Amino acid sequence: MADINETHDPKRKSWIESANAPGCDFPIQNLPFGVFRPPVGEPRGGVAIGDQILDVAAMADFLTGLSARAAADCKAPHLNRMIELGPHAWSALRRDLSRLLSTQSADWRHRVEPHLTPVASAELLLPLHVPNYTDFFASIFHATNAGRMFRPDNPLMPNYKYVPVAYHSRASSVRVSGTPVVRPKGQIKPGDAPAPVYSACLALDFELELGVVVGMRSELGTAIPIASAGESIFGFCLLNDWSARDIQAWEYQPLGPFLGKNFSTTISPWIVTAEALAPFRTKAYPRPEGDPAPLPYLTDAADQAQGGIIIEMSAYILTPKMREQGVAPFRLAHSPFATLYWTVAQMIAHHTCNGCNLEVGDLIGSGTVSGPEKSGWGSLLELSARGREPIELPSGEKRGFIEDGDEIVFRGRCERQGCTPIGFGECRGVVLPAN
Repeated sequence: MADINETHDPKRKSWIESANAPGCDFPIQNLPFGVFRPPVGEPRGGVAIGDQILDVAAMADFLTGLSARAAADCKAPHLNRMIELGPHAWSALRRDLSRLLSTQSADWRHRVEPHLTPVASAELLLPLHVPNYTDFFASIFHATNAGRMFRPDNPLMPNYKYVPVAYHSRASSVRVSGTPVVRPKGQIKPGDAPAPVYSACLALDFELELGVVVGMRSELGTAIPIASAGESIFGFCLLNDWSARDIQAWEYQPLGPFLGKNFSTTISPWIVTAEALAPFRTKAYPRPEGDPAPLPYLTDAADQAQGGIIIEMSAYILTPKMREQGVAPFRLAHSPFATLYWTVAQMIAHHTCNGCNLEVGDLIGSGTVSGPEKSGWGSLLELSARGREPIELPSGEKRGFIEDGDEIVFRGRCERQGCTPIGFGECRGVVLPAN
C-alpha cells in the first residue's frame, strides 16, 4: 500500500491554473495516467492536470534515473511498458512530474508548457493493452438485492461470505469511454414461453463498478499473499459492466455469465494511481455480527485497517429527449465504494490462491457497487426492480432498462477532510440499436 508523501500535500499548487480550481477532478495531487492522441502526432502516454494533458515522454529529458526511464516508456501507445517497471518507477515518475508542475518549479514552466495539450483538443484512447479481465461480485448489498429477485427467502448463496465470487469476462471487448455500445443479441426465454427465441436484448443494464489495473505479473503456480496484494495494483478507473439481463437470466445456469456480459465493457480513460488514493484509505467494511471471519489466506490486519477506499461513485442517464430539451444528465445512483464486503486485496489474494497468474495490464472489476440505501444501488436491475418499477426522468420519460440512444455516464470522486479532493473524470457510453 502506498504511503502519503509530498505529492499529497494539500498546500501544493500548480502553475496550471485550471488544476487549482474548486471541483477540479485533476489537481496536482492526482496526476492520473492515460493515453491520448494530440492534434498532430501519434498516441502516447499522458498525465491529466486541470484541463490539460502533459506529454509524459517529452519530460524524459528533464528527469533522471528510473523516473526518466519510466517517462520515456510513455512514448508507447499504451501504458503497459511503463507499468512493467514496477512501483518504485511509478512513484518516482509521479513525484518528479508533481515537482515539475508545481508553483515551486515555476521556472520550468517555459520548458514544460509546450508539451501540454488541452483535453478538449485530444483524442482519449484505451490506456492499456488488457490481457485478461475478471469481474467480481464484491458488494453484499448488490448480491442480496439481485439474489432476492430470484430467491426471495434465501437471496445470498451459501458461499458468498466465504468466497470473493468472480467470473472471467472478455478482455477483447473492453473499450474506452465514449465508444458506442451496440445492443447485443442472444437467446431470451420469456417466462411463459415454451422455448427461447433469438432476439435483441430487451433488458439492457449498466453496472456501476471500479476497475483495478494490475501492475505486477505473478508466476503461474504461485499465490500472491494478501499482505502484499496491494503492491501489485497500479491504479483504478471507472468501469461499466454492461449487462443484458434477459440473455443473462436464460444462460447463466449452470456455468455463469456469457453473452449477457461479454459484448462490451467501458472504462474511463484516466487511471488514478494507487499512490494518489493513499489519503483516502479507510477501514475495510465491518462484517455484521455473526458473519464468518474470512479464511486465514484472506485475512490481514493492515488490509482490515486500510483496505477500504473512500470513493463516491455516481451513475447518470441522458436520453435523446433530454439532449433535445437541454436537460442535464439525471443521477440514478450515488454509491459509496467503501461499503464493499470484500477488499481489493482480498480479491487479488483469492484470484491467485490456486496459482492463477496475473499479467501487467490485467483488469479486475469490483462488481456492481451498491450501498445499503436504494439511492446507492448501482444497477437498473435493482433500481427498477427488474423493470417492474420504472424510474421517472425529468423529461417525463420512464426507464426500467436502457433504451437505444440513451447515454450512461459514470463519475467518481474522493473527498476527505484535510485532503485535496480528486476525481476520476467520466466514463460514458451511448447505446446504439442492435445490428
